[in-house]
Amino acid sequence: MADGEIKRALISVTDKTGIVEFARALESEFGVEVISTGGTARALEEAGVKVIPIETYTGFPEMMDGRIKTLHPRVHGGLLCRRDNYKHKEDAAAHGINMIDLVCVNLYEFEKTVAKPGVTRAEAIEHIDIGGPSMLRSAAKNNDFVTVVSDPADYEAILAEMRQHGGATTLETRQWLALKVFATTASYDRAIADYLSGVVSEKDSAAPDFPDTLVVKAFKAQELRYGENPQQAAAFYRTADAPKHSLARARQLQGKPLSYNNLLDSDAAWTAVREFEEPAVIILKHQNPCGSATAENVVEAYDRAFSCDPVSAFGGIIAANREVPLELVEHIADVNKQFVEVLIAPGYTADALKRLAKRKNLRVLETGGIDRSCGLEMRTIDGGMLVQDLDHVDESVNSFTVSTKRQPTQEEMDDLMFAWKVGKTVKSNAILVAKNRAGLGMGPGQPNRVDAALLACERAEKACERMGIPAAGLVAASDAFFPFRDTVDVLAAHGVSAIIQPGGSVRDEESIEACDEHGIAMVFTGVRHFRH
Repeated sequence: MADGEIKRALISVTDKTGIVEFARALESEFGVEVISTGGTARALEEAGVKVIPIETYTGFPEMMDGRIKTLHPRVHGGLLCRRDNYKHKEDAAAHGINMIDLVCVNLYEFEKTVAKPGVTRAEAIEHIDIGGPSMLRSAAKNNDFVTVVSDPADYEAILAEMRQHGGATTLETRQWLALKVFATTASYDRAIADYLSGVVSEKDSAAPDFPDTLVVKAFKAQELRYGENPQQAAAFYRTADAPKHSLARARQLQGKPLSYNNLLDSDAAWTAVREFEEPAVIILKHQNPCGSATAENVVEAYDRAFSCDPVSAFGGIIAANREVPLELVEHIADVNKQFVEVLIAPGYTADALKRLAKRKNLRVLETGGIDRSCGLEMRTIDGGMLVQDLDHVDESVNSFTVSTKRQPTQEEMDDLMFAWKVGKTVKSNAILVAKNRAGLGMGPGQPNRVDAALLACERAEKACERMGIPAAGLVAASDAFFPFRDTVDVLAAHGVSAIIQPGGSVRDEESIEACDEHGIAMVFTGVRHFRH
């Protein structure tokens, strides 16, 4: 299809970045007639750009506080008329409709408006753009002939192409710009629907927790070298509502580009470490916390987490919930000589960053703070998607019940609560054995709970030997109930003196009896934390 010269443009923008320079170039270099509206027209006129006001062009005044100004046949007829259709051109001529060859529009900032504290419904509604999306869609539909511009970042490229093609754009460019427009208007409509659904939900307690139609708005943040495996293509997308201190908004301060697996494991580690208010460090490998500890300070927490399993820690992800000081970096690099894929924390001291720079490949992520993860968790299945609330440890000690003869000591309860929080991160079936607020051994992803217990106990015993502490007085956390007493017997045989689990099995009494036989205190939380 032949490329058409741009002779007439309609410009109406909220974001006026670069618009004066763009319009001036259209007029002075290519002789384009510029039609404009309201504030945009004033800005262009003040800059010396010759403008035809929209009300002059349509012969119809702006009205209803600006709600009606571009919704007119002379605008949309000029955008939608096919230049190769004789009947279209005959109709246009009969009604005095001139062709509009380029539309430059960006929309009212609805999302910024509704994000402001205290914004009213009436204010939000007034920031729903009607004329802008209508012009964009009309122009985008007729992209065989009309150039549609919705992003200031495209101004220079369009001018460059016009200079190369005698004042015209190519069909390929127009099609790409049209695609961009439809993505923009879809995202805009989604933001409005999300806002209004929230308003309705606040007023109607019967409104569904999950919408009948779910549209996810996300922006490509990074092309990834490959996916989980080299033969899989991949990219990383950031959702529009990603929390301020989430992994998705973290700044990479140094290191190689993040990989697909780096992002998955960093997310698991950052999620886990944020369960704690006290200084904590999680060392994670392949979605499981191979080292975990809390302490009086983050350096001690790291030392104890590393001691849990130094072998598995090699090539892992380290997450800290406090600012990382130089001493912690020295312990990682100089004392333990640990190879680390990713280090993620709220921040770093200047001397810590200087020392980290010596490891040029180490990916260092700074979140700028800590906030609770929120929103929905989404996972794809073949041909669909599963959506659920995020899982947090919201239960407290006061909500727990103890049905065994022996009550846990305060020290045991502190360790049980620690193990319960870390255990939520371990893949199911999951058992975590801990002592002194350190995750000594885990049994992740086993098809039966006895094997998970055996694996966790074996690792815990090795950790105790390595740390020079007795393998006794240990605690164990289970992400789900015990279907039989056999798991209790295994844990008792390996020095476990207290257990925390959800309870709820029809054979809970058997497990309670087993605990009483072994002198074990067992806590029921009433809450399960599966992780598949």
